[in-house]
Amino acid sequence: MLELRPAGLPVRFYAFALDAMIRWAVLYALAMVLMVLGGLGMAVLLIAFFALEWFYPVLFELMPDGATPGKKLFGLTVLMDSGLPVTPGASMTRNLLRAADFLPFGYAAGIVSMLLRRDFKRLGDLAAATCVVYRPVAPPPVELAGVEPRPPAIVLPPRTQAAIIAFAARLPRLTAERANELASLALQATERSSSDTPLTSAAQLAAVAQWLVGRR
Repeated sequence: MLELRPAGLPVRFYAFALDAMIRWAVLYALAMVLMVLGGLGMAVLLIAFFALEWFYPVLFELMPDGATPGKKLFGLTVLMDSGLPVTPGASMTRNLLRAADFLPFGYAAGIVSMLLRRDFKRLGDLAAATCVVYRPVAPPPVELAGVEPRPPAIVLPPRTQAAIIAFAARLPRLTAERANELASLALQATERSSSDTPLTSAAQLAAVAQWLVGRR
């Protein structure tokens, strides 16, 4: 299971400031190019300002990383409350409601909302059911002991299968005595006929874990 850690006010401010600088840099470059077009150039610049202000975050949040360049630099991402990637509607909602977060000035409403909540949600996040979190880090691949796979002696429910695989993944961090002590609790699932090659309790459980993850 991936743990979601809400991002607090300081790191979100730094990400917001970096994104603002990127937007203004793009606008400045456009202004240098469009100024030779006079009134037409000004009209195009205003359209570009509107698009960057309101759709810059949406564009990046709907990408695989779910984050603007500023958020990505600081290891943040935008997700739904369920932990799933943000949807187009939710991204539009949370960004359009930045107008409400700005009230009465300087994003005061959004800052107050974040400071009053443990999940640091601003008004836009509350309305869109989204959250800004540190990018989840996937757990390392499961490394099982090098024993031959063996099927379990009985049919195991999914939760028991998951527990056996998790135990096998922890084996390198356990002493032999502790590993065998824990594994003895699951002997009913690992005991085979007397013709099988004898194994310690921990090795038996690791062999079953190998079989459960598909190593036949």
